[in-house]
Amino acid sequence: LGAHDYGRPVENLDYDRLTGSPEMRALLYGALTAFNKAHGLPEKIETMAVGLPIETLSGEEAQRNASAVREWLRGGHAWESDERKHSVQIENVVVTPQPVGALFDYVLDEGGQFVAERKSALTKEVGVVSIGFNTIELLVIRDKAPVERFTTGNTSGVRRLLELVNRQGLYSLGELDAQLRGGKLDYHDALPVWAREVGGEIEKRWGQAYRRFDRVIVVGGGAILLAKAMQDRFGAKAFVPEQPVLATARGLYKLARMQQTKKRK
Repeated sequence: LGAHDYGRPVENLDYDRLTGSPEMRALLYGALTAFNKAHGLPEKIETMAVGLPIETLSGEEAQRNASAVREWLRGGHAWESDERKHSVQIENVVVTPQPVGALFDYVLDEGGQFVAERKSALTKEVGVVSIGFNTIELLVIRDKAPVERFTTGNTSGVRRLLELVNRQGLYSLGELDAQLRGGKLDYHDALPVWAREVGGEIEKRWGQAYRRFDRVIVVGGGAILLAKAMQDRFGAKAFVPEQPVLATARGLYKLARMQQTKKRK
């Protein structure tokens, strides 16, 4: 917080950053340090679930991208935080599209067990709208498998709203993001424009087909900003979880717990 007040902001939103760049390592070690403070960090993590943007797992480079992420995460890690040395061994890495986390957050509890009244969603069609900072991703899952023609991702996430606010280029994206999170950004004139752009992307890919979906789960930071627009669009089918910003990560954690339980059996 406040890093952009010093030096020259470097905002790397390229997908190559996901394969072990210094900023990704800093985020990983920061998250592990926070986990250690709250729960204690084991010497070995048996399974880590990683969600990647749909674009990185599509096309000719999909296998290479997934392998590169597994390669830098798997194995030993050592770092220092608050003048204390930490280390951990990551045994196994499961790579999956980010929006899948939203589905598993919906159907699993914190222990990685199925929520009885929601388990049937895995055998039906469920849509996921994930509105993150950099991307908007649409995913439809039927019988545990993605439906290709309903699945897409593009870079029209919350950053697009910030770009609309910042037409004169007076602020970095990091500065605007800090203002947004702090409730100090006036985005109300730009919000309807961005909402229409997001709605247009959904219409382009799904049309009226969403009417056949059992649920449409809306997650990500943009879910907070566009909750009403999404509920107006999808009606009773829309489901916005508590703390939608954390829903994808929470779901991937639950998925890892489920994978870990299966491995032990």
